[in-house]
Parts: sequence; structure tokens; C-alpha cells
Amino acid sequence: MKFSTPVELPTGMPAISHTDRILIMGSCFAENIGGLFAENKFLVDVNPFGIIYNPSSIADALWKLLDGKPYVEDDLFCYGDTWHSFMHHGSFSGTTPESTMAKINERFCKAQEEVLNVDWLILTFGTSYVYVLKESGEMVSNCHKLPANRFDRYRLSVEEVLETYVPLIQALRARNPRVKLLFTVSPIRHLHDGLHANQLSKSVLLMAIERLEQQFPECVFYFPSYEIVVDELRDYRFYADDMVHLSDLAVSYLWECFGKTFFTKETFRVMDEVEALRRDMGHKPFRPDSEAYLRFLGQIELKIKQLNDKYPYLDFQKELELCRMRLKK
Repeated sequence: MKFSTPVELPTGMPAISHTDRILIMGSCFAENIGGLFAENKFLVDVNPFGIIYNPSSIADALWKLLDGKPYVEDDLFCYGDTWHSFMHHGSFSGTTPESTMAKINERFCKAQEEVLNVDWLILTFGTSYVYVLKESGEMVSNCHKLPANRFDRYRLSVEEVLETYVPLIQALRARNPRVKLLFTVSPIRHLHDGLHANQLSKSVLLMAIERLEQQFPECVFYFPSYEIVVDELRDYRFYADDMVHLSDLAVSYLWECFGKTFFTKETFRVMDEVEALRRDMGHKPFRPDSEAYLRFLGQIELKIKQLNDKYPYLDFQKELELCRMRLKK
């Protein structure tokens, strides 16, 4: 007897390994998956512009990275005694234009180099609804709580998404021929649109991605995160208390499915060793000043060095520095 309808995972996909460079951009779901990539020591950069929900704003951010020109004060605006960028999440906003630009350009410069060297660009679309600033006609990634009457809001069509992404993919491949693009649609619900409008919005995204797969079969791929949550899990216990975002259990299951689709046995082996080390480092001693704990930290540092000897592409610099700081104390 079956109590669910499992989603058939894609087969024959290119593998993702720890030696691959990965750039992840998009919605809250991109943050969820990106955080798991980072925890497992993949070479990953997640949302250098902050969370972005719609495909057009993600494309604008990628064009900006390809252009390579850092942000200047004229790219910012002040509202509510805070400086913002319409292309960035509020986490980049600051009390002065200098502090805001510093945060923006620090991430921008790193991502600008990454986009020319990544092996995988993973893009998560959340909604096909966009906001356009009336006074300039600029499509914004974040409204930063400005009055709603300053924006026009509409839903992108499949054709508009294609008109944006076909030349973008061509430009990305021209600058970085080895890049592969993996698209997902966020299973996070946009309830403020209404449930029917949310479904229509997701449908636009799904249909546009299918068309991109057909046009670029050698470099464009799709992972069915949306279908796994909606059709296989389909239970409110897999959502957080707000009934919008995913629970930790749902994110873990999606990560498991993702691994089955893209990770090799060698990648899983490395992840197991990283996880064992992370568990050791999470150990909380009763007496941090004891000789036994000092020996334990020394063993942790030795394990990190041994892992780096086996897998020199893994970055444990932060962990090593933390161990050394604890030993000094």
C-alpha cells in the first residue's frame, strides 16, 4: 500500500562534485540549499545580491556581474534614514551610502570573478510577478517597503522570460563555455498573491524553464524541487509555522533527493567525512579549560589537516582558526 506518489528524479544528469565551483542565486529556497552546500564544504557562493524572487531580477543581477562595473552612490537611494539598492536585499542596506556600497561591492567583486569561472550556476525562481518603479520604469528586486503606489505590478509571460534568458545564457556561455545552468522552482508559496495566482505564477516559471531546456539541452537542466513538495510530500507538516516556508525536514528531504540526482559515490564519501568532523567540532565540553579538552581540540586540528591532505580543495581555514583560538585560551 502506498501513501504517497514519489516524484521520479531526473536521471543521466551531469555530476556535481566538491571540485566544482558553484554560484547559487534566487529565492529563500536558494538560501536553504546553498546553506547545505556550504555546510558540506562545496565551493559555493550564495546570493551575492541577497534573496531575489523573480527571474527578470535574477537576470539583471547576472548581466550586472558580466558587465563587471562596481556600484556607485548614484545606484543607491535613501528612504527611512537608510540607504538601499533596488537590486539588493535589505540585508545590504546601511545608514550611510559608503557603508551600503562597501557591503554591496564586497560581495559583488567576489561574485563577478565567480560567474566567469563557475562550473554550475543554480537559479531558483520563486515568482513570475515583478514590480516596476513608475518614475523610472526600472524593474526592482526589492521594494524596501516603499509605498505600493510607486510601483506597477504584473506577471511575466513565458515569452518574456525566454526573451530575457536566451541572450543571457548565450552571453554566459560565450564568457564561460563550461558553465552549466540548473534551474529549480521554489516550492515556497506566495500566499499574498492568492493560491490561484500563486499556481499561475509557478506555471509560467515551469513552462519557461522547459522551453530553455529544449533550446539549450547541452547546458540547461531542471531539478523538480517544486513537484517533490507539492506532489510527493503534500502535507502541512513539511511547512514551517507560517505555512509558507519549508520545514527543516522538507529541506533535508529535498537535499537527499538532490544528492541522489547529482552526487557521485566519491562526493558522498567526502560529505560523510566532513559531517563526522562537523559533529566533533559541535561537541560542547563541561570544562573548556580542562587538559582533556585541550587534547580534544588538538585532535580536531589534526583531523582537519588530515582531511586537507586527502582533499586539498576543501576549505577548513575558518575551522582551523577557531581551533587555534580555543587552544590559545
